[in-house]
Amino acid sequence: MKKKINRQLIGISFAAVVITLVLMTAAFYRIFREQVLDDLQIYAKMISKSDILERVWQEESGDDVDMVRTTVIAPNGKVLYDSSANAGQMDNHLERPEIREALAYGEGRSIRQSSTMNRSTFYYTLRLADSTVLRVSREAHSIWSILYRSIPVLAVALCALLAMCMVLSHYLTRSLVAPIERMVEDIRCIEEDKVYEELLPFARTIRRQHEEILGNASMRQEFTANVSHELKTPLAAISGYSELIENGMASGEDAVRFAAGIRQSANRLLTLINDTIRLSELDSPSQEINFEEVDLYEIAKDSVEMLQIRAEERNVCLSLKGGCCKILGDKQMMEELIYNLCDNAMSYNVAGGNVLVSVERKKQSVMLRVKDTGIGIPKEHQERIFERFYRVDKSRSKSTGGTGLGLAIVKHIVAVHQAQISLVSEENQGTEVTVIFALAEASQKTT
Repeated sequence: MKKKINRQLIGISFAAVVITLVLMTAAFYRIFREQVLDDLQIYAKMISKSDILERVWQEESGDDVDMVRTTVIAPNGKVLYDSSANAGQMDNHLERPEIREALAYGEGRSIRQSSTMNRSTFYYTLRLADSTVLRVSREAHSIWSILYRSIPVLAVALCALLAMCMVLSHYLTRSLVAPIERMVEDIRCIEEDKVYEELLPFARTIRRQHEEILGNASMRQEFTANVSHELKTPLAAISGYSELIENGMASGEDAVRFAAGIRQSANRLLTLINDTIRLSELDSPSQEINFEEVDLYEIAKDSVEMLQIRAEERNVCLSLKGGCCKILGDKQMMEELIYNLCDNAMSYNVAGGNVLVSVERKKQSVMLRVKDTGIGIPKEHQERIFERFYRVDKSRSKSTGGTGLGLAIVKHIVAVHQAQISLVSEENQGTEVTVIFALAEASQKTT
């Protein structure tokens, strides 16, 4: 990157120096040309207003003052006098552009290059009172001659400027790249260091992605550790019960009790594995989601009916209220969402408690509420309740067979459907979880 910037800066500098020198030479030559013509104009007017012309006419002598050539031409183009040549041997000048301009407008100007292209002749003409034309001329170097003669100076200047540009480009490149190099070494420096304003969105995006990657890595590491820990407990129970039975230390009622313990632990393992697989599927970007228009109330009704036996086992009254409310969503995911919320509400309820599921329409949205009269959640735990394997009461969770992944699955499903979830809870008063979905018609308008 540095080499590329250096080459480009040096190339731009070289082109800028050459173009500048050429333009300056052209500008100086233009000023020089105008100056010569102005001098010739002043010289011609001075001659026309003095007796110098009459004197040189009478004396027939050349006037090489300041290397200015003087010529007098008749209105018909015949040369009457020339300070540097025999007028009688000169051809007719009527077609000369400066003569025609003088006869037509009172004065004229022209510049003619010599055949060798090394010198130019500057002409100024002035029409006199007797209609004759006074022409004064002077030779000077052409622009090509000036350029040729100034090549050594230009070459020295070009080399000096290029050397200076190379040094400056080196330091400029270092200063340009330095913030980027510091940012590469430590992405956190973007807020502390002076990073280019144009790079700030890019740098912040990289930093955010970097933090997300680290966060995901940490979360996956924690998830793996939690899974290992969760698997270890039921496996240890199964191993212990099996060993007792194998050694003949269990018989009769003890054997039945141990077998029941093995079955419960195996069911817990199966539930844990299923929830882990499901959460992994939801995490996968290739997860297929079948969005369709579904009636959330009907899904809630089916889920409540399916959970009634479990509610009776736990001595909890599970009920539903509301009406038809259609949303765009994945039916299977909606079933999982309601099942997990209801199961959680029943698991952390009290004997004789209630769980109320309601589905209602609110303007352009559909509101799903699951409210229980259970043990509630302390405020210090409410922010983390949707984290994987997070439990408020670990002993109660294990006794109810909970895996600690139910609400994490709920959170994923809510995110996939671009819905909003909120939780209100008080200890010993109960918990209310609210999920707000866009109405099917509103979702179709935005897609």
